[in-house]
Amino acid sequence: MSKNEIAISIKGLYKVFGNRSKKMVTHLKDGMSKADLLDKYHHVLGLKDINIDIPAHQISVIMGLSGSGKSTLIRHINRLIEPTAGSIDIYGENVLSMSKGTLREFRRHKVAMVFQKFGLHVHKTVAENVAYGLVIQGMSLKKAKQKSSKWLVRVGLEGFEDHYPSQLSGGMQQRVGLARALATDADILLMDEAFSALDPLIRTDMQDILLTLQQELHKTIVFITHDLDEALHIGDSIAILRDGEIIQQGSPQDIILKPDDEYIVDFIQDVNRGRVIQIKSVMNKGVSIKGPNFNQNTVLEDILPEIVKSAQQMVNVVNDQNQVIGSVDLKTVASAIAKPVIQSNNNTNYTQSSSGD
Repeated sequence: MSKNEIAISIKGLYKVFGNRSKKMVTHLKDGMSKADLLDKYHHVLGLKDINIDIPAHQISVIMGLSGSGKSTLIRHINRLIEPTAGSIDIYGENVLSMSKGTLREFRRHKVAMVFQKFGLHVHKTVAENVAYGLVIQGMSLKKAKQKSSKWLVRVGLEGFEDHYPSQLSGGMQQRVGLARALATDADILLMDEAFSALDPLIRTDMQDILLTLQQELHKTIVFITHDLDEALHIGDSIAILRDGEIIQQGSPQDIILKPDDEYIVDFIQDVNRGRVIQIKSVMNKGVSIKGPNFNQNTVLEDILPEIVKSAQQMVNVVNDQNQVIGSVDLKTVASAIAKPVIQSNNNTNYTQSSSGD
């Protein structure tokens, strides 16, 4: 598979809830709002004209507030929800044209899901829960437990094989859910608010476990969250939904530095920019000095101590081959961190007040 291969391609996707849903798509294409659709026709808009390409082997985050349509969207990928209109292709295969048998095999072997509420079988042991997907594929329980045992080790649950879910903490239960999804060896992993029910420290721990595993496994992961900090921490790309529509999509750097509208500006105003913005995003290309070097992916917060100590108050930026590609100075770093005057893509300036008003 090529580096830039698209794993999941979603085009013109609509979801309307109601008994005349297909007819409602025409109204939506003519510009009717979600509120008017409900008021005039008593139908609920779930998704409106979703167009998104999800790259293979990356973590793609879909985020939004409650009611934005993010969980509805992820459930279309494995057809737990049928769309009203549109297309969904996975590695070039039309998911919507699959027969029941083909769809069943697709769900068993190609895609795995981790749920917010863990979704564990309370009457099965930890080992049996992790092996469940393999058993569904047709493997004997004994062999499935043997094959899946390594994933319990990988998520830090070795020694808990014979425990039941009720004997585990919430964080441990979610580790079981993650191990179960990984055990099937599915290329695509769907994670619907997988860490949202966890306490903050446990949640951060689970995010780090996921990132560590991803460095080795290179799965195609679609991760749903309402938490921007979580999205920025784990996402290679982010799509932000509002009222069933994608408002903006791009890399974490794009979202922070080039918000599309005022809604996105409001969304990002409380982000610690120093922990998100990478030096490659604000460097002076082609300019170099005699001084310390930092990798292009280093965040601004991590270079501050060195840049302050530097005689010229500048540091070099190097690529992954350790070649100097530019430099960045203290003034630029300070401005990017503390003075987020943001030029939106619709050419309107938005400035975050320093008073927080």
